[in-house]
Amino acid sequence: MIPNYRYIILLLAPMLLAAQEKTDLQQILERLDRLEQENKDLAAEVRSLRAEIAGSRITSKPEVSAAATPQTEAAPTTPPLDERVTVAEHRIDEQAQEKVQASQRLPITLTGMVLFNGYLNGRANGGDQNPWIASPTDSTQVGGASLSQSVVGLQFQGPKVIGGGHVNGSVYLDLFGGSTSSLNHLVRLRVATISIDWKNTSVAVGQDKPIIAPREPNSLAQVGVSPLTSAGNLWLWQPQVRIEQRFSFGDQAGLRAQLGVYQTSEPSAGDRGAYSTNISTAARPGLEGRFEFWRQFGEGKRLEIAPGFHVSTTHVAGVSIPSRLFSLDWLIQPLPKIQFTGAFFHGENDAGVGGLRQGFTIFESGRVAGIGATGIWSQLSLLATERLSFNLYGGEENDRASDLQTGDIHRNLIYAGNAIYRIGPNVLLGLEASQVRTDYLWAPGRLNNHYDVALGYLF
Repeated sequence: MIPNYRYIILLLAPMLLAAQEKTDLQQILERLDRLEQENKDLAAEVRSLRAEIAGSRITSKPEVSAAATPQTEAAPTTPPLDERVTVAEHRIDEQAQEKVQASQRLPITLTGMVLFNGYLNGRANGGDQNPWIASPTDSTQVGGASLSQSVVGLQFQGPKVIGGGHVNGSVYLDLFGGSTSSLNHLVRLRVATISIDWKNTSVAVGQDKPIIAPREPNSLAQVGVSPLTSAGNLWLWQPQVRIEQRFSFGDQAGLRAQLGVYQTSEPSAGDRGAYSTNISTAARPGLEGRFEFWRQFGEGKRLEIAPGFHVSTTHVAGVSIPSRLFSLDWLIQPLPKIQFTGAFFHGENDAGVGGLRQGFTIFESGRVAGIGATGIWSQLSLLATERLSFNLYGGEENDRASDLQTGDIHRNLIYAGNAIYRIGPNVLLGLEASQVRTDYLWAPGRLNNHYDVALGYLF
């Protein structure tokens, strides 16, 4: 019986095809394996060279003077063994530099800042290291030192995905959780993102500032929370999903359109009215959008302006309270060494995105009202030299008095100035002075001065 070779070929074809196919991931893994093998070979070569040096020293002959040897034509010589060992060690160090091994063998970079702060407060500090509200009562804690604002981060790059997109991401932690005791700090998640970036489109998920408020002032004094918190800067880091589309109007202008869903963090209803003891609020999804128009005017001259919106709803006491905010942020750089940045918002019930934590009020009559709010902040930065910069910034939030109760915050204002000097390539020294002024409804206003010296080591 003659075997039917067609059936044999059909049976073997899948295995032959599978043996020929290699995915991009397999090629990456093979390349990493080759690099690891090269490192091992280099290490073995160094050990061998060291053993050869040791042997040559033991068996070396007595030196013969140049006068006793005949003059012959000089022959090419190999570098000394010591130099060869040094070169091999440098090659190993170069391959190992900035390498963090991941279980999936993908590039990961360790980054962050060790930050020391020495600070002095006024008595209306409320027990905080850097208060963003002047407390209605005095506190005995007026100064101290801390490393809790140090930040540790990981940045990673993933493989390519469908359509030529690149996966990128980052996660940043600090020690700002827990109490102010130096022995009771807790690791806390700050921000984290995973994004897929194509040429003109990006999709991202993670925890970050509101989409409508990406900017913030420069400061080494206030890192645990964003500077100008509760004074015009909507800073609250919360889970979100966003999509970005980029449009180009030539080489010098363009548009970045962002749209996403942001998870709000609602304030406690227990402090917002006489009948709210057993009432609770929960996080709610909010729709946000931001549209940044930018224009480049030559070297170091740039304009960015971005309107935006936030829409969500708070459910409390059987009532739906809308949160509606319009925002506008900007960057104006008329000269390479001067920058003017800031943001503005107006609307009601801003507590869920990082405004003053009093987004609504439950009155004794049972009426529930969203609190009208307006906030603005701005910063002027002077980049004096490559090492030295000066920053003046300030901001405030005004809440509508008719929506408040006695003792609520009607106006909160913060202004500050700092100088940041780069002592070395990765060492920063910062000096900052600031003042918080808080006006309470039908109660005396309060103020708190803050002074800070910071030393940061970037890694």
